[in-house]
Amino acid sequence: MSPRVRRPLLALVAAVLITLGLVRPAAAHGFTSTVYAHVTAPGDGVVRTDLKLEYDLLIVSAADAGFDNDLFRDGTDAFESGDADARAEALEAHRATVLDYVTRRFTVTPDDGACEPVRAGAFRIGREEGVPYALLTLDRACAAHGTGDVEIRSDLFPDSEGYVKGVKSIVTYDLGGRTGSAALDGGHPSFGIGQSWTQRFWEFFRLGAEHLLTGTDHILFLLALIAGSRRPREVVLAATSFTLAHSVTFLLAALGLVEVPAGLVEPVIALSIAVVAGWHLRRLRGRGAGDAEAPAVGMGRLSLDRAGWIRLGVVFCFGLVHGLGFAGALGIEAAWSWTLLWSLLVFNLGIEAVQLGVIAVLFPLLLLCGRRSPRAARWATGALSAGVAAMGLVWFVQRVVGG
Repeated sequence: MSPRVRRPLLALVAAVLITLGLVRPAAAHGFTSTVYAHVTAPGDGVVRTDLKLEYDLLIVSAADAGFDNDLFRDGTDAFESGDADARAEALEAHRATVLDYVTRRFTVTPDDGACEPVRAGAFRIGREEGVPYALLTLDRACAAHGTGDVEIRSDLFPDSEGYVKGVKSIVTYDLGGRTGSAALDGGHPSFGIGQSWTQRFWEFFRLGAEHLLTGTDHILFLLALIAGSRRPREVVLAATSFTLAHSVTFLLAALGLVEVPAGLVEPVIALSIAVVAGWHLRRLRGRGAGDAEAPAVGMGRLSLDRAGWIRLGVVFCFGLVHGLGFAGALGIEAAWSWTLLWSLLVFNLGIEAVQLGVIAVLFPLLLLCGRRSPRAARWATGALSAGVAAMGLVWFVQRVVGG
């Protein structure tokens, strides 16, 4: 292989490896967790916090922090049993340990001083993104003044515990006439409800960018789109189709008009990776990436051959499902839709910025490689697509069997 071909090919491979190095090597959300919190002032000087925390993570973290081996044993047995009532009973039996862990690490502090949290109601069990979550309501007997600030801080499930990495806390609030939302993590553990719109914008923009980078399945889907695109217009149209589709379902979920179980969404996302990657492999086998296109169907520079339009439709359909996956990352519920709407749109902008960045880096390298050696380009994209398709099929089986 000549140096003129080898250099762009090596650059393409290196760029793909760097991209994959930024993402986690397993399921999309398997190595992190998300905490959901809704903070309100229902009246009588009470600040109420509704928390949702991943059940098995709460069990192991609270048991470790409180040196409560019985909580770990009982909670693990209840988790493995699959019985929601048994899980709630395990939390109830060790409520002192669990409450101590949560209240020390999630605080709501008005500017006129801290107030002691008190549990309101029993533990409940729900599901988010297909996994069990513990639901807990805490009341604080303090007023949220309309002119004052309130600091909300989350230090739940820090990286130092060693169980998960990069936990996000999605907080929505309605306090003292102020409504909004924020995304907290280890680098930004707190915020005041008086924060500027630019701060809120950056928090959710960053969260969207990080979610795409740490969502291995979404990145691999994007790589499959890039590898299977023969010309700039194809990758632009494919990316645009994907963006429009997931924006539609993302928005519908935010408005509470669409709700699909994660147990259905996650396997279809995995299958979409295999299908889009396999599409390119089939084309390579059938007529080669360098062969002439079939007659165009369309107008002007956006014209595509029949296979191109079919592929675009498939990408759009799968993009609708990916939008539900993005929405699931924020635990969107109809009751929160209008409060979260602005943040969701900014979250989507973060996703698109990373998507365009990946395309801007990889596709020019692919074009350069193809111009210097079409055979080398077919080899590189074929190998990439084969690996992506295999991973998609493995994840599909795992997510179907795992339910």
